[in-house]
Amino acid sequence: MKYVDLTRTFTDTMPIYFGDPPSTLKQVATIEKNGYTDHQLTTVMHVGTHMDAPLHMIEGGAYMSDFPPEQFAGPGIFIDVRGKTVIDADVLPASMPVGAVVLLYTGMDKKYGTQEYAMEYPTITESFAKAVVAAGVKLIGFDILNPDKSEEYPIHKIFLAKPVLIIENLTNLEALVGVKKFEVFAFPMKLHAEAAPVRVVARIS
Repeated sequence: MKYVDLTRTFTDTMPIYFGDPPSTLKQVATIEKNGYTDHQLTTVMHVGTHMDAPLHMIEGGAYMSDFPPEQFAGPGIFIDVRGKTVIDADVLPASMPVGAVVLLYTGMDKKYGTQEYAMEYPTITESFAKAVVAAGVKLIGFDILNPDKSEEYPIHKIFLAKPVLIIENLTNLEALVGVKKFEVFAFPMKLHAEAAPVRVVARIS
């Protein structure tokens, strides 16, 4: 077995979503002074590699803490969409197992933290989102900031109404190019909130 970490390291200088307050991760105790080390994290949920639950966009939707552990693991489907400006349903395989985890590799992660990453990511169509839902996918992840270009957030709403939980800001997906079979484990913090930081790992058999 080989394990591939697809998660961004959380630091004190993490890029934030437009209008969100900045995140901080600072050391508040040291071994020298206090006899132990301690850090304090202050953050909104939509920073770095994180997972969206229905409550993020669906009125009365489920919290992250409402989901059982089995929601967060499944057979992986890797889709290489590098070079595409529009991602439509035709990129999906003809069949996918129910409960799959779909990972879209755009290559945008190399531009993380730049204006281009924030503004020039590919467009994901409603037909793609509806096809993913129809296939019984449980999680979908991308190496981009946001699956939506519209402030009406139609793609978020299609996924989260099912729900297909959304993972944003993945990295290191290039490690899965050419891999035929893998599983994905994406366990978020168990927060009573609309989203949570998540550690995403692919296990290649």
